[in-house]
Amino acid sequence: MYASTPPYAPTPSQTVGPFYGYALPFPRGGDVAPVGDPETITLHGYVFDGAGQPVPDALIETWQPAPDGSRAGVPGSLRHDPVVGRVVGRDGVAFTGFGRVPTDADGHWAVRTLPPGGVSYIALAVFARGLLHHLYTRAYLVDEPGDALLGSLDAERRATLVARGEAPRAYRFDIHLQGPDETVFLDFTESSESVGSVEPVEVSR
Repeated sequence: MYASTPPYAPTPSQTVGPFYGYALPFPRGGDVAPVGDPETITLHGYVFDGAGQPVPDALIETWQPAPDGSRAGVPGSLRHDPVVGRVVGRDGVAFTGFGRVPTDADGHWAVRTLPPGGVSYIALAVFARGLLHHLYTRAYLVDEPGDALLGSLDAERRATLVARGEAPRAYRFDIHLQGPDETVFLDFTESSESVGSVEPVEVSR
C-alpha cells in the first residue's frame, strides 16, 4: 500500500536511452535556421564513449537565442499534430532556437542554425544509453576571453568547449562522454546569490 501523505520516497533514476528512434526525433529537427537564410551556419560533430568509440544512438538537443538576442522563439514555428500534440516538423520560415537530432551509425550529428545573438555559444543537452541523467554542455563558436565559465577552466579542459571552425560557415564540436578527452559538462544550481548559476562538473557514469 502506498503512503498517502509526504514524505514520499524518490522515484529511482533509470537510463535515458536507447529509445530515440521512435520517441523523440522529429522531421527536420536539425534545420533550426529558416530555409535559404544566407546566415546559416552548421554545427556538427561526433559523440564518443569512454573507449573512444562512436555512440550511434545518442540524441543531441541545442538551445540558443536568435541573432537579435531574443530567446522566446516564434509561436507556431514548430508544427504539432493536432490530436496527440507531437512535433511533426517545422514551418521552414520562423526561428525557434531549438534543435533535436539523433546521431547516425557513425555517431555523427549536425544542426543548421543561425549565429546566436548576445552570447558566443550554443547550449547542448546530451542523451545516451547508460546515462542516468542527460548531460549539459556548451559549444562556444569563439574562444571568448572574458567568459566566466571558460575563464574558470585550465587550457586543456577549456578546449573541450570550443568548437573548431571549418570553412565555409561550419563548426565541429565533438562530445566525449568519458575518458581523457571528456567534454566539460555543466551543473545548473540555484542560490540566493546567483539564480541559475552554472558550474563545470565532472560527471561519474
